[in-house]
Amino acid sequence: MDSNSLSDFPSELFEWCQQFPYQTQQRPNWDQYFCLVAFIVSRRSSCFREKVGAVIVKDKDIISSGYNGAPTPQKNCLELGECYRDKHNILSGTQLELCRASGSHAESNSIALAAKNGHSTQGATLYLYGHTFICNMCRGIIANSHIKRVVHLLRDGSLQAYDVSKDWAKNILDP
Repeated sequence: MDSNSLSDFPSELFEWCQQFPYQTQQRPNWDQYFCLVAFIVSRRSSCFREKVGAVIVKDKDIISSGYNGAPTPQKNCLELGECYRDKHNILSGTQLELCRASGSHAESNSIALAAKNGHSTQGATLYLYGHTFICNMCRGIIANSHIKRVVHLLRDGSLQAYDVSKDWAKNILDP
């Protein structure tokens, strides 16, 4: 295939993109822009249940991205043709260790790839698309990587922003 050809670009994704016909004087703000990038990253997910994408940004530059799926050397659900959690009727949000993506959520993947490539996440913003909530494990990883802010694009199109040091100072297990 010619490298300039887009004949294999998914029509549904192209149609989705056309819903945002920004005219030259209309531009998404930075949070909207990076959340849209996180949406595109989520399309690489190998999960049957949720397509989640994360983008880490520092000084308006993308330093890393990640999506949910099995760790690099392992087969993912798409390759195997099934979801272990679906096959064993494991309720969403429970027993997260019984998932091929265990330890490889979009958030943790983007942080691990930033570290692998020598990018400090201190003071960065993590943009996220695809979940209804951020698991406690990922919250801890985000906090320990000194990411300052998280902007979560929810499925209804709204944005939820968190100041990690203030909004996540209390553990979700505490009363």
